[in-house]
Amino acid sequence: MTEILLHLSSGQGPKECEWVVAELARAFCREAAAVGLACAPVEPIAGVAASVLLRVSGEDAEAFAGMRIGTVRWIGTSPFRPLHKRRNWFVGVKQFPSAEEVPELRDEDISYQTLRASGPGGQHVNTTDSAVRATHRPTGLATLSQDQRSQFANKKIARLKLALVLDERRRVREAGGERALWEQHREMERGNAIRIYEGERFTIR
Repeated sequence: MTEILLHLSSGQGPKECEWVVAELARAFCREAAAVGLACAPVEPIAGVAASVLLRVSGEDAEAFAGMRIGTVRWIGTSPFRPLHKRRNWFVGVKQFPSAEEVPELRDEDISYQTLRASGPGGQHVNTTDSAVRATHRPTGLATLSQDQRSQFANKKIARLKLALVLDERRRVREAGGERALWEQHREMERGNAIRIYEGERFTIR
């Protein structure tokens, strides 16, 4: 069975784009279920989200993902600034970077620390040391996963998140800094959207 990880990102966009990312993840899950695919966020989505990892699995997962990778445009009124004149909001969807695309993520450079989970998350929170922090020793970058019930699952997710952080760091470096990355986001907005959604129900247009 094929499994694909999709990374949905608001890029350098405003809070509205973070809202679109969260709602788009839910829309993708509904679309996947309609064609017999399993689709779920790697971690629970609470409110808005600048970045979401979706796991899509099934025989046609690769084709499903391929139709959604690129720029997605949502047309609608800002849920935070209803008087704002802007009606078009853009987010990016890409396949999760492979090991070859994040060469600095070597297992021997990662240290893991288990700790007690904190905050909302169910009965298991604060009862076991199931949370895991992954630290990339050469850079000092660290990620935390605490929403899964087992250390093993949290360790895998912490490593995935670390790969995303390192990939983002590389993109900033290659772009020439945060300002250049912002300009890339503006170019994304000027490009052609692979999918267009409209309204709060995220109706495909």
